[in-house]
Amino acid sequence: MDGHFPRCFIRSVLAGMAIGIGGCVYLSSEVKWVGAVLFSVGLMTVVAFRLDLYTGKVGYVVENKPSYLLDILMIIVGNFVGSLIMGAMMPMGAAETLVANKLQIEDLSVFFRGILCGILMFIAVDFYKTRNSFLAIFFCVPVFILAGFEHSIADMFYFCSAGSFTLESLVFILIVLAGNAVGCMLIPFCRKYMYDPAPEPAQ
Repeated sequence: MDGHFPRCFIRSVLAGMAIGIGGCVYLSSEVKWVGAVLFSVGLMTVVAFRLDLYTGKVGYVVENKPSYLLDILMIIVGNFVGSLIMGAMMPMGAAETLVANKLQIEDLSVFFRGILCGILMFIAVDFYKTRNSFLAIFFCVPVFILAGFEHSIADMFYFCSAGSFTLESLVFILIVLAGNAVGCMLIPFCRKYMYDPAPEPAQ
């Protein structure tokens, strides 16, 4: 355990910065679908360098001990710090417009959009872990962006870039964090029960 949390924090900060880079290219792209595809560089960096991203880790809560929740809390803090760094480095007018539009969405809709994004993020990350392939990332990331789903760490970057540090912004992020958690845990929870047990080996 010695040194575990400092290492986790560093990986988490870098993950937040990687997603911020994806957010920068998305906000800078005049063609929306191009920006959505290029945003994938953020998640690709996270999985390639084994960084700690909230939406890449929270789905595995159902497969770990309760102490894993401490890692998740550390990851959220680190991801925010990384997002804050990127937001301070790259204040963007497009982020202000995007944030203003997001804050008009009803809370329940924000939560549902967070769930749907969480499902896609678990698919993308688990596909890489089990098949060592980036393929799902380059499908799932553009899908969640073009469909208007909410990714909590990307949203952290957008709010930081826009300089929107209000109670309303905090509530929005908390709702998306909760939605992402539900979505990310859905498949790992269900796969415990939705497959037939492996047959006993023949004697």
